[in-house]
Amino acid sequence: MLTPLPTADGSSTFFSAEFGEWFHSRQGAYTEAQQTYAVVTQLAQRSQTASELVLLDVCYGLGFNTAAALTAIWQANPDCRVVLRALEIDAQVPRDAIAASLIIHWPPPVQTVLAALATEHRCNTPLLEAQLIIGDARQTIQPLAASYQADAIFLDPFSPPRCPQLWTVEFIQQVARCLKPAGRLATYSCAAAVRTALLQAGLRIGSTPAAGRRWPGTVASYAAEPLPPLSQQEQEHLKTRAAVPYRDPTLSAPAAEIVAARQQVQQQSALEPTGRWRRRWL
Repeated sequence: MLTPLPTADGSSTFFSAEFGEWFHSRQGAYTEAQQTYAVVTQLAQRSQTASELVLLDVCYGLGFNTAAALTAIWQANPDCRVVLRALEIDAQVPRDAIAASLIIHWPPPVQTVLAALATEHRCNTPLLEAQLIIGDARQTIQPLAASYQADAIFLDPFSPPRCPQLWTVEFIQQVARCLKPAGRLATYSCAAAVRTALLQAGLRIGSTPAAGRRWPGTVASYAAEPLPPLSQQEQEHLKTRAAVPYRDPTLSAPAAEIVAARQQVQQQSALEPTGRWRRRWL
């Protein structure tokens, strides 16, 4: 079983030996789930005028983003029905989160949902129709992209250098197809390659508060509504070689191959070297 590690807000998370990264910000696992995902996608506000909200949680992990979303929705409107699809490659992670009692600070009804998803991969009640789909998200997203339409999408893989396969143009295009015209996609990442992929998927992007991380996050939408603007620094970052996106045309390439192909394109790119941008701003 994975070992719980405390974060600064009193909640705990896990460390992934495979990816060499924590599952959440060390400044606060619960805080990150709430601020980066539930708040940015405006779920409390949306639930006050909606009888049903549809969610897509990409890289479910310990289930905290889903937990933060359900908590925000049902606190604002206890009668709002939720439809949820969550994608995760490792079924053991949510089970370990339950076994280690990492979910005990979420409201009891939400704990019940997380436990059911971890053990049965489903939870159906009058107010919830949820499914945890296990497998490579590059494959499991494709059937959803044909018809599933979400009010909010949480995009939360490990960082692009460690998990490039879930930040490619092709994968994000599939994810974006699941977003309603007025929906919002949220991610902790502000990587220029990620933002370029979101733009190439036809989305508009904005910058969001860092929520315990050094850098801001990103919100994306098809809608014409104003989004928090990118700073001058962030705008210039999109004009550097860091903005060369990851590509995976077959949605099946190994991570090392995806990284190597991007590096080759960067070496041949006419965009500004990222080091020059970094010296100006950092």
